[in-house]
Amino acid sequence: MPARWVPHMQQTRIGIIGTGHVGTTLAEFWVHAGYHVMVAARSLGEAQSLATSLGPLATAGTPAQAAAYGDIVVLAVPYRAIPQLGPQLSRTLLDKVVLDPSNPYPWRDGPIAETAQKDGAGVTTQRYFPSAHVVRAFNSIDMTTLRSEAHRALPLLAVPVAGDDAGAVSQVETLVRAAGFEPVVTGNLATAKLFQPGSTGFELEQDVAGLKQALHLPQ
Repeated sequence: MPARWVPHMQQTRIGIIGTGHVGTTLAEFWVHAGYHVMVAARSLGEAQSLATSLGPLATAGTPAQAAAYGDIVVLAVPYRAIPQLGPQLSRTLLDKVVLDPSNPYPWRDGPIAETAQKDGAGVTTQRYFPSAHVVRAFNSIDMTTLRSEAHRALPLLAVPVAGDDAGAVSQVETLVRAAGFEPVVTGNLATAKLFQPGSTGFELEQDVAGLKQALHLPQ
């Protein structure tokens, strides 16, 4: 990811649960954009190590602490963890924006992934977090590509976004732009199936016009 200046501090706080490739990459994007981020992992030591590497805008905590900290909470975990996290964090996430970039793979995640593939990952995640505003984004393009393409010369790489709550979707659109991409809203959570594994929009690297054309969205 190219070096860039840090703009003025952002007021929105982000909690990221998961310190793997997805969680680390997204945390880097948003810390560089001036956001305060709390990262969480099963091992607090892993989270602390990542937070230290990210600099003073990043802190470490447990998943419960990250859920409480963030105005927007990111579930950067294997999809099989979604049913476990739902009962643990649902109350904490009341009326919060939950950004879900996790993809369901039956070979890795088991029966929950089969359900998500059939019903849609966004709709399935929402069932486990009924009091939150779930938005799908950052799941359709691999993180290595996102790192290399962030803030590229125009036209920017397009990132599809789907959610039922307009306000929540708008907040995630802001995070997409802060990371160096252009958001394309596909519609409600059900439309997240358009860009989950096995779909036309998965691993699709296009600008806004190209993505809309591929997904048959109005220009």
